[in-house]
Amino acid sequence: MLDALNEELAPLVFPKREDGGDPRICQVCGTGKLSLKLGKYGAFVGCSNYPECNYTRQLSSDSSGDAEAAASNEPQSLGKDPHTGEEITLRNGRFGPYVQRGDGKEAKRASLPKGWTPATIDHEKALALLSLPRDLGPHPETGKMISAGIGRYGPFVLHNGTYANLESVEDVFSIGLNRATSVLADKQSKGAGGAGGRTGAAAVKELGEHPDGGAITVRDGRYGPYVNWGKVNATLPRGKDPQSVTVEEALAFIAERAAKGGVTKGKTAKGKSAGRKQAGTKTAKAAGTATAEKPKRAAKTKTKSAAKAKKD
Repeated sequence: MLDALNEELAPLVFPKREDGGDPRICQVCGTGKLSLKLGKYGAFVGCSNYPECNYTRQLSSDSSGDAEAAASNEPQSLGKDPHTGEEITLRNGRFGPYVQRGDGKEAKRASLPKGWTPATIDHEKALALLSLPRDLGPHPETGKMISAGIGRYGPFVLHNGTYANLESVEDVFSIGLNRATSVLADKQSKGAGGAGGRTGAAAVKELGEHPDGGAITVRDGRYGPYVNWGKVNATLPRGKDPQSVTVEEALAFIAERAAKGGVTKGKTAKGKSAGRKQAGTKTAKAAGTATAEKPKRAAKTKTKSAAKAKKD
């Protein structure tokens, strides 16, 4: 099927090169053939010489020079960081274009947000992306820091574990403390309701199914982020980033919260079953007593009638 798609979508996936070369020949190793591939996060273009050649790129519908530039894995220098002196580069990875400061494991990276193309990224924009999250100042009521950033679900402001979405990416770089406070207050007023303000709280991350059934989610409540499974709500430890919670951690939080509450699914089901059994036993005993009393009353009535007839 991938071979058929490669042929059918060739003009779209493998745009013509300016030098007239074969658009399906890998630009890195020079011998591998580019092809559509399927991964955990969707389709992408990769080299047939993998793992010797790890060249990959996103799919692109732009057959112009921008697409050709995006197809290259060669880092593009944008200048140096004025504070650290490290080189800032524009790169293209398996999950799309990004900017990077420095090299190695300690290098900081920032993906290009939705709507931003590699052709529009300059030194100033790269510095802005790498500076995120941006501290806006302490909250006037709690004194805790409010920050702005770009996450998996788009631009946001964050305060004490509570996230509030922003309308656009540009807002992340321009929003001030007063407006951020107002956005957070609106988010809390909409999320408030029910016990503890957790009813109707939006899920900020889905972790999958619990081994006993039911979805596990990370939610943002009135009093901070928490893990939810059915009727079990486990508050996250202070300072824990909701986006970094793993399934294993969530299961541990849920188990700990359920143990403190003293109620589990198995215990609840067992209690109900025992209650029904006890109620059934009481009903049966009552019915048996009533049945046994009927012959006794009948015999007593018959004896009285016979004695009265003999006297007459």
